[in-house]
Amino acid sequence: YFCAMRLPLLACSALLLLGCRTGPTDQDSRAVFRYNESKGITSLDPAQARSMGNIWAVSQLFNGLVQLDDDMQVSPCIARDWEILDSGLVYRFMLRSDVFFHDHPLFPDGAGRKVTAHDFVYSFERILDEGTLSPGRWVFRPVDTDSGAPFVAENDSVLTIRLREPFPAFLSMLSMPYCAVVPIEMTEALGRDFGRSPVGTGPFRFHEWHEGMKLVFHRNDNYFEVDSDGQRLPYMDAVGISFIADGQSVFLEFMLGNLDMLSGLEDGSFKDALLSTQGHLRPELSEQVVMQTMPFLNTEYLGFLMDTTLPAMQGSPLGVKEVRQAINFGFDRKRMMRHIRNNIGEPGEGGFLPPGLPGSEKVSSFGYSYDPQRARELLAKAGFPNGKGLPSITLHTTSQYLDLCEFMQHQLNEVGITLKLEVNPGATHGALVNNAQVPFFRKSWIADYADAENQLSLFYSANHTPQGPNYTLYHNSEFDRLYDLARTESDIAVRNRIYTTMDSLMMTDAPVVILYYDQVLRFTRPWIDGLSTNAMNLLTLKTVRKDAVKAAQARSSSR
Repeated sequence: YFCAMRLPLLACSALLLLGCRTGPTDQDSRAVFRYNESKGITSLDPAQARSMGNIWAVSQLFNGLVQLDDDMQVSPCIARDWEILDSGLVYRFMLRSDVFFHDHPLFPDGAGRKVTAHDFVYSFERILDEGTLSPGRWVFRPVDTDSGAPFVAENDSVLTIRLREPFPAFLSMLSMPYCAVVPIEMTEALGRDFGRSPVGTGPFRFHEWHEGMKLVFHRNDNYFEVDSDGQRLPYMDAVGISFIADGQSVFLEFMLGNLDMLSGLEDGSFKDALLSTQGHLRPELSEQVVMQTMPFLNTEYLGFLMDTTLPAMQGSPLGVKEVRQAINFGFDRKRMMRHIRNNIGEPGEGGFLPPGLPGSEKVSSFGYSYDPQRARELLAKAGFPNGKGLPSITLHTTSQYLDLCEFMQHQLNEVGITLKLEVNPGATHGALVNNAQVPFFRKSWIADYADAENQLSLFYSANHTPQGPNYTLYHNSEFDRLYDLARTESDIAVRNRIYTTMDSLMMTDAPVVILYYDQVLRFTRPWIDGLSTNAMNLLTLKTVRKDAVKAAQARSSSR
């Protein structure tokens, strides 16, 4: 690890470049927000908004009925108001009359037409259409599709949705990009190419996409939202997204002023260049960089395959609960966070629900902290005193998390557990996990919407992979009963108590090892203002301002 008292060479190089002042040469006064998406973007179709990269981009181009504010509360968007009727079974939305699709040559006279309730009916039915192959079909699982007409446009400005049963989290689910409105003319004319040349209603409109190089959005001059002073959003002229894969190159581009934001610590190559060992911004960067952080509704975990009848579990000691619990007790999460993640995030010593999500407990009465003696006692109870007779256990991971897994490997060895690591590319790893082919694997879960039901859905037996996100194949009838009970409970306090009970019950069975609860972490430059953060790490650019002149001067001085 880098010494806390020494700035890594990477940061030194960037600072030296920043110090070479040759005078401004960039005369571009346009305000363009630039960020990098190292993993790429596969589609700009809301129906395919599964990865964070896709979600961030799609969110600039499209809108739904509702949206989440920075406090994760549902607020109006294209729907100016709504009412919930028939004991929670019917949602009735009243739409704005000033929302238009982006201009496009396929529209008459090239002018974007007004959005109506009929467009939402089409958009929602398109997600449910198996031919769309949308990974977001599950969002409409609560909808009463057996009725024949779950989505009804009463007229151009009123939309109703009927559910099978009351589901309090449904309104929050409608804020997801999957639920954005799309124009039937464009999707039918473009087909699969709609994801490469999208048309939405958002604050920015699609301009160009050069595969593997850059993606550009331009300001939508006809956007419907305004700020508190009545000024039309967005403020910026454009958004530019690059696709640089190398983390050190991304960091240098940021320090040179060619990128306006860095997000997260997925690539650890530059974390020591920005952060102290205590997780603070290095003081020597205080005039060049602004750091934003807050709790993130993201749980990083390891999963155990719980179905002992599967081929992958034959002969595996992981079918024994005490062995899984011993692994949970056998390594020091606090030390792991300090040495590997510069204390960014909270050690995963509680339940699956991350801090800040209703239903989670600030000081958990359940979960696992470092207790090597307890780990040894559990191994002995399982018939493996001091690890004697315990077969080696293979943990499947990706290179991105190898350092965390190696830390565990070393500490678990001290209590008698031999851990072997198998590293695979992301796509290969995902396929193995989705098809229940590996007994011990690394995984993470970022909340799709701000309700504990979403996190706990990973342990509901009806969601077994590959049809759902229950990658461990966990099955507990009492957990399932409580899950069904909570889904229809309208009293928030009661529902949260049920969630806490479910979390405790599942953690006792130990189908997972919680590594840590992540933090939203963003670094921007001083010329950026108005970039908000939120617990779901959503990217909202419509309210961001950029001092383009100051940015140009900084880029010139770095040459």
